[in-house]
Amino acid sequence: MERFLWMLAVSAYSVLVLEAVAGADPWPAIVTGAVFTALVVAGWWLLPGRSRGWWAGYVLVQIGLGLVMFGAAHALWGGTLLLIVLVVQVAELLPLGVAVAVALVVPFGHAGMELGKGLREGVGMLVAALMALVVTRLLRRERQTRLALVRAHGQLAELATAEERNRVARDIHDGLGHYLTTVQMQVRAGRALLGRDPQRADAVLAQAEEQAKQALSEVRRSVSALRAPRLPLPDRVERLARETSQSGLPTTSLARGACRALPAEVEEALFRAAQEGLTNVRRHAQATQVQVLLQYDPAEVRVVVGDDGCGDAPGPSGGFGLTGLRERVTGLGGTVVLDSVPGQGSTLTVTAPA
Repeated sequence: MERFLWMLAVSAYSVLVLEAVAGADPWPAIVTGAVFTALVVAGWWLLPGRSRGWWAGYVLVQIGLGLVMFGAAHALWGGTLLLIVLVVQVAELLPLGVAVAVALVVPFGHAGMELGKGLREGVGMLVAALMALVVTRLLRRERQTRLALVRAHGQLAELATAEERNRVARDIHDGLGHYLTTVQMQVRAGRALLGRDPQRADAVLAQAEEQAKQALSEVRRSVSALRAPRLPLPDRVERLARETSQSGLPTTSLARGACRALPAEVEEALFRAAQEGLTNVRRHAQATQVQVLLQYDPAEVRVVVGDDGCGDAPGPSGGFGLTGLRERVTGLGGTVVLDSVPGQGSTLTVTAPA
């Protein structure tokens, strides 16, 4: 939404400039429009987390400046679009009441016109502003609902895991505990009989041995229950990409080459590489799309996470996550390379021998 609003604001300002230069005195509209557009962009950093005083000050300044800009632009399309951008921004970042107030105020830019024309133009802008407000709020609610569903899905998965562990713990306590208690009693009885009745002691110890075998079977069954079946690496990466898309960042996954079984530590390192790469993109890249490539070559396998974000150069350490990933992969004899091109995006390439 942030990137979309920037593009919308710049496009609206471009329309304003084109309209202004066709008139006799373009500079008042160009200058006020530039300041208004700059404040719209800066509002994404100024408003979130601020107090109501900040909100009120920003909205009042933008409404006043917007009405001046609208008049300087002679109420043409460029000025109208910039005022609608303000409504969209306030509807996205501030409470609904503030957004409604802004939508009701912006049509007053037509107050200086001839009554009939001003009324028609004002009503038209009011309808456009209210429609922009409603659509923005609906999109905001849909995005919040999607994120809540993703979080709820994760919580349900954790709850199911906890319940399964509790069940296995109860099975171990009730089953294995019973067998071990029985074995202990039988060994104790066998030792007591060993001196005076070796034949009977042997029978008791044989029963203890049988109970011990059953206890071992119980342990193996419980351990098998704990080891949930693991999906192949391409399926795990695809599911990770799908979950990232559901959180609001369009992500695709692609597997190339002949998929084959990998050592557990190599597979885990490559999966963690994809996970860390997508996490960094969500946090820092301001990207609109991401692609995860899983490439199987004869002697190695690599994961490539590429985005179209801001491409800021990484710091000297690359962050704790990237540092830990590098240590994990280097220990396996692999490599981690992060390439960034400002304004074009970043590519994380992790290669491991296989």
